Amino acid sequence: MTDHRIPLAGVIGHPVAHSQSPKLHGHWLKAHGLSGHYIPMDVAPADLETVLRALPKAGFVGANITVPHKEAALRLSDHAADRASVIGAANTLVFREDGSIHADNTDGYGFMANLRSGAPDWVPQDGPAVVFGAGGAARAVLWALADAGVPEIMLTNRTRNRADHLKEEFGQRITVVDWVQAGNVVENAELVVNTTSLGMQGQPELRVPLDGLQPGTVVTDLVYTPLKTRLLRTAEEAGCTTVDGLGMLLHQAVPGFERWFGLRPEVDEDARTAALA
Repeated sequence: MTDHRIPLAGVIGHPVAHSQSPKLHGHWLKAHGLSGHYIPMDVAPADLETVLRALPKAGFVGANITVPHKEAALRLSDHAADRASVIGAANTLVFREDGSIHADNTDGYGFMANLRSGAPDWVPQDGPAVVFGAGGAARAVLWALADAGVPEIMLTNRTRNRADHLKEEFGQRITVVDWVQAGNVVENAELVVNTTSLGMQGQPELRVPLDGLQPGTVVTDLVYTPLKTRLLRTAEEAGCTTVDGLGMLLHQAVPGFERWFGLRPEVDEDARTAALA
C-alpha cells in the first residue's frame, strides 16, 4: 500500500459465522507480528457489488469469498486469473490501488497441496480418480486433477445432468457415472474424492457403497466437520490412505494471505490447531 493504513482483509459469505478463516488468518498475523486485521462479513447477494466496490476505499486489500458468492464475485471482478475463469468461480480477491478487483481461485491449489501433503506417495498419472459431487467445489477439484495429469476422472452426482454439464466443460477425460453405480467404480480407483456436503455435521451421510475400496487407495473428503467422516473411517478400516478436508482450507488460504500481508505463511500443526479452536 502507498499509505500507512493498517491493511484489512476478510471473508465474505451469507451466512459466514461458521467460517474458520478469521481464526486462521488471525493466527498467522499474530504469529508473524504483522499489522493487519481479517474479519467475517455477512453480505446478502443483492449487496455484494456495492460492498466489493466500497471495500478498497475503506482500506481493504482483499477478501476471501465463500458460498453463495463465488460465481458472482468472478463476474463482478475487473481482472481474473486463468484458473478462476476455467473453474468459473472466485474465492480470493485482491483490491488494487486503483480500486479494481482481481479475482483468483485457490481452491484447486489448496486441494492439491493438501493431497500431496497427506498422501505424498500418490502419483496422479498412475490411474483414475473418482469424484463424488458436481457443485462448485467439484469444479476446482476437476481442474486440479486434470492439471496434475490424472488420466481419467469418473464423476458421479445425485443429479446426473449437473455431472454431464461438467463433462461438457472439462472434456473427454471425464466419464460420468450414474449415482446408483457410484459404488461400483471405487474398486479400480487410485483416488476417491468427496466434494459434496454429505457426511458433514448436520447433513445426511454419504450412502455410497464402499466395500470395493482397495488397500492403498487414497481417499479424501472435503468435509472437515467432523474431521473424520464416515467415508474416511470406512476407508481407514479398508487399509486406504486417508486425507481429511481441513488441510485444503489451510492451503487455499496461503496465496491470499501472502498477497494481502506480504508474507507466505506455513501450514503446520499450529495453523491446524488455530483453525479448529
